[in-house]
Order: sequence, then C-alpha cells, then structure tokens
Amino acid sequence: MATTPHFPGGTHSRAPVAVVAPRDRLLISACIALITALVWAYLVHLARQMSVSAEHETMMATMGMTMNMPWTTADFFFTFAMWTVMMAGMMSGSAAPVLLLFAAARAGRGEHRVPLALLIFGLGYLTVWVGFSAAAAIVQWALHQSAMLSPHMAASSRRLAAAIVVGAGAYQLTPVKGACLAHCRSPLGFLMTNWRDGKLGAFQMGIRHGVFCLGCCWALMCVLFAVGVMNLLWVAALTVFVLLEKVAPAGVIAGRVAGAGMIVLGLVAMVN
Repeated sequence: MATTPHFPGGTHSRAPVAVVAPRDRLLISACIALITALVWAYLVHLARQMSVSAEHETMMATMGMTMNMPWTTADFFFTFAMWTVMMAGMMSGSAAPVLLLFAAARAGRGEHRVPLALLIFGLGYLTVWVGFSAAAAIVQWALHQSAMLSPHMAASSRRLAAAIVVGAGAYQLTPVKGACLAHCRSPLGFLMTNWRDGKLGAFQMGIRHGVFCLGCCWALMCVLFAVGVMNLLWVAALTVFVLLEKVAPAGVIAGRVAGAGMIVLGLVAMVN
C-alpha cells in the first residue's frame, strides 16, 4: 500500500492498516479467550453462591421474616466489582476486531512496541465500561433500597421489568444507537478518523471507541435488571447478541428487529 492518509491528531502513515502478524493475532485471540474463560469461571462460582443466599432469603420471606438489610460500603464495592468483571467478559469478544486492526496499524507504521500500545488502548476501552459498572452498581443499590429487586436481583415488579425491556427496545431504534453501532461495525473507519499517536493517543482512542461501544450496548445491559443481574443464560444470550449485532452482515437489521420485539413483549407483559 502506497497511500499516505493523514490521521486527525496524528502523523502521516505509510499504511494505516496492514495485515495482522500471525503471532499478534494469536496473542490477541488467546488473551481474549483467557479473559472470557476466567470471567465465566468467576460468574459461575458467584452465581452458585448467590443462588444459595437468594434461596435462603426467599425462604425467610415466605415465613414472613424479610431481611432487606441496607447495603454497606463493602456490598457496594462487591457489586461494582461484579459488574466490572461481567462487562469485561461480555464486551471483550466484540472488541476483538478493533484490537486486531489497531495492532496491525501500529505494526504497519513500523512501531516496535505494539503490545504495550495495544494494552493501553484496551485500558482506555475498559475505563469506559468501569464507569458504566459504577453507574450500574448505584442503580442496583437504589433499587435494593427501594425494595424493587428480588433476592435473585431481578425487578420485583412485573411492570418495572416490562418498562425496562420496552425502554431498551425503544433505544434499539433510535438514531443514537444506529450511529454508535455504525462506528462499532466499522473499526477500520474508526481508526482512520480517530487516530492518535503515542501512548496517550492509544488511551484516548480506547476511550473514544469505548464510548461508541457504550452508546451501542448500555440499554441491552440494563435488561439484566429485568431478568436478573446474575442470570447467566441471559448474560450469555446478550453477549452473543452484542457480538452478532456488531460483526454479522445483518447485524443492523437484527438489532432493529430485536428492538421491535422487545417493545412488543414488554407491552404485552405490562397489560397481562
């Protein structure tokens, strides 16, 4: 490639994106697979522990002995950590395309510290989802304090659960969702229009891509408040759906169809 496009905020490049070296592709893929495996091992272990606790609380409630204790600081940080780990596992797969292209772009520019730049980019991306996890933990705390969550960490009111599903479905059809999804589905376009040089530039790019990803997926993640925060079947289903929405040829159509379906199902649940 002989083109020399100019990246905003960066410098001219001999090749904005080159072929990913087999070693780099293997390393990135292995890291993502390892992160995903560790996250799911943690979630399965956590779900088992919480299931025992939830069954105990349910039994106490049937006996008229409610135990809706206020959260401590430790409870909040535990919940925040749970959301952070869960988001890392759910979003790492869908971030693979941009990570591979970012590594290829750095290599194509003749840089010799590609792994470090890639790690910094990933940290920037993760920072956005850490922020979302903090917000989710605050929402979960508020719902708990209002007695609007069941022992299984799902909305205790059918109408509240239905409203969450309807809201998430409606967001699927908005222009904001469409614009963010377009950026996520075109990692090459994102890199060419948002390139920044250096370590700070890699971090800024990671944050910016994370913001687009958050704008694409935050409402879907909120569905967990309706079906159960630690409902692993739904966690897996949402993980697969987010991935397909971003990489499948018909991902945009699938997202809109899913949004319309969520609205219909939510409205039906409200009136029944």
